[in-house]
Amino acid sequence: MADFADIIDQVQMKEHMQNALLTDKISHAYIISGENNSGKEYIARIFAKALQCEDRAEKDGYIEACNKCPSCIKAMSDSHPDIITITHEKPGSIGVDDIRLKLRDDVVIKPYESKYKIYIIPEGEKMTVAAQNALLKTLEEPPAYIVIIILTSNINAFLPTITSRCIVLPMKPAQDDTIMKFLMEECHVVDYKAMLCASFARGNVGKALELASNERFESLKNSTIELIGKLPHLEIHDMLERVRTILAPSEEEEKTSKKGIDDKNLEDFLDVLYFLFRDMLVYKATDNEEHLIFTDKIAYISSVTSKCSYQDIDKIIKIMETAKNRIKSNVNIELALELMLIGIKEYL
Repeated sequence: MADFADIIDQVQMKEHMQNALLTDKISHAYIISGENNSGKEYIARIFAKALQCEDRAEKDGYIEACNKCPSCIKAMSDSHPDIITITHEKPGSIGVDDIRLKLRDDVVIKPYESKYKIYIIPEGEKMTVAAQNALLKTLEEPPAYIVIIILTSNINAFLPTITSRCIVLPMKPAQDDTIMKFLMEECHVVDYKAMLCASFARGNVGKALELASNERFESLKNSTIELIGKLPHLEIHDMLERVRTILAPSEEEEKTSKKGIDDKNLEDFLDVLYFLFRDMLVYKATDNEEHLIFTDKIAYISSVTSKCSYQDIDKIIKIMETAKNRIKSNVNIELALELMLIGIKEYL
């Protein structure tokens, strides 16, 4: 299991946790808030392991778990009896019985072998109001030995009485350069791909890792840029057919998709378009590929910028923004994309 030194950026969160370990002033409840896949549980488990460690010491500027004592060994194998993850039967919600049986009724039992009894609640935003009220009873009168760590992608899903009794630690977007360096050094991703994944991840380390290992994304990127390259010569029905193919869900996802379009594919498709035309603006201004994201598409980018003006590319970006807003407003997705592609075609 990783240590504090392995956490990418998140300076304020690490400082808070380090200070708590140094002073032994541990709160009874924390909320770690951030995007899906941003590393919330990763950080929570590093903190939990350090809290339970029998022989913490300073290493590389951090107070770290020793990773050798019986407590650390159990924490690293997810078998520590005093680090408890709250699971739930229903995928869409954490019910009152989940909190009552697995936390509220369990906290009266003292730690089996460690100083603390730590409860980690992933997807905390899924707690029903009744579940939150059940949790509130524990937060109001917590035993001295418990630490509750709630993980959430939506801090607004909690009752004010919950957030007011917890230390809220928001995840900050990691720097692109830091993510890129991590992908290249730790995951052995080639430089141009690491730069691409870091840019698309928008500070979300988990998303960058997913993109770096995802062949689907690489295929979607190439298909999207190929579509734009052929756009001037395509009829409307050809455009839509190609878009449907790019956005189609996988066989597994198709079982749950009601609109024949995968939301993740749609998000990535629009992002590819945005970064492609952003690259064109940069190249038009600098005539230099150094700051481009799609460095592997420099020949195409150069050919378009030699024909299009700044105003043309700027209008294309505005057309894409309009399409995004229409989709957010629940306008028919295919219609919004059709209008967008017709608009882009006009300036290519």
